[in-house]
Amino acid sequence: ALGHAHSIEAWRADELVGGVYGVAVGHLFCGESMFALAPDASKIAFVHLVRKLHAWGCALIDCQVHTEHLERFGAVDWPRPRFLARIAELRERPPMGPAGSWASVRPDIE
Repeated sequence: ALGHAHSIEAWRADELVGGVYGVAVGHLFCGESMFALAPDASKIAFVHLVRKLHAWGCALIDCQVHTEHLERFGAVDWPRPRFLARIAELRERPPMGPAGSWASVRPDIE
């Protein structure tokens, strides 16, 4: 199905300098990878992703690997049974955000 895998990109002028990609299912976002070609570029993309997901009612972001950086956003380790039960519930919810591509979504820059 279309519209499940998404990239959130950080650009400097016309140069891609960082980003995050992952898969959205129901009200769950599973982060797959981050990269940065400029200092903190992936972190900036992640912050914007978290803000959008929060606005859309995302209930859980699966970070896969615990890091101090993600802990600053509230990331915690869960026992596997708790995690599996929660994702079973969240994946059944209607999709969050715009249907299909998120290409039209722009950051809320203040």
